[in-house]
Amino acid sequence: MKRFAIVGAGAVGSYYGGRLAEAGHDVHFLLRADFDTVRAKGLQVESCDGDFFLPKVQCAQTPADIGKVDIVIVAWKTTANSHYREVIEPMLHDDSQIITLQNGLGNVEALGELFGNERILGALCYVCINRIAPGVIRHTAGGKIELGGDAQNLHELATLFQNAKIPCQVAENLQTSQWRKLVWNIPFNGLCITEGGIDTEALLQKDGSETRVRALMSEVLISARALGHEIEEDFMNLQIKNTRFMGKYRPSSMIDYIEGRAVEIEAIWGEPLRQAQAAGVSVPHLAALYARIKECCSS
Repeated sequence: MKRFAIVGAGAVGSYYGGRLAEAGHDVHFLLRADFDTVRAKGLQVESCDGDFFLPKVQCAQTPADIGKVDIVIVAWKTTANSHYREVIEPMLHDDSQIITLQNGLGNVEALGELFGNERILGALCYVCINRIAPGVIRHTAGGKIELGGDAQNLHELATLFQNAKIPCQVAENLQTSQWRKLVWNIPFNGLCITEGGIDTEALLQKDGSETRVRALMSEVLISARALGHEIEEDFMNLQIKNTRFMGKYRPSSMIDYIEGRAVEIEAIWGEPLRQAQAAGVSVPHLAALYARIKECCSS
């Protein structure tokens, strides 16, 4: 069994960390706002794949309280990335690995610059999940993780997640998988913000919104291809179909926006825009969305 630290134990970190703890791993959660509640009452997960409850959770408020671990899982918002070194470094031993579950582009590279590329793995989460109260997580759909990187134990780690009831597959190309996820994240997280903080169902019901979604998705596909990442055209139709099935889903960036928290603007929209433009791709819809999101989040 591995010793884990979950950094950024919100909805995503608490769910995946909870699954690992339920499977018997030594999991420590670095908590802020929910610390007192989780320490006193445990962690409750309402899941479409089976509810579970952890009555005793190993939670801490500082990295020093956790100590050295085998695997650090980074699940905080990319807006906190300036704290990578001060939070993660105290928990590393010579063979520790770091897995980032974060959205967007640039996180794996930033961690590699600080701690060495050989330690870093990227993981993409395909999951509908929200924190509905302190210490209470609601998981309504999905849950798969796609794991990528150059680590020799990549397949071993994928099996570890699978044994913890977390569907996990190894990505053939991590960067391609990151762009595939942006096909959904860029339009739906973005337009749900710029339309005033609405859910995905309300967005798709608005006149002209599906056309705007498809225009943004097309620009993501073209940008990805220009950078060497082939994504099939029908992937757009699948994403829209799956989103309709999700119902009144509230994307995480929209929730951050309406609750007054910092939004992951650069990782999800800014960096893909810059990479597309550097590759010579014209992306007027993405550029306009990026500008509008910055305007919304600064007002």
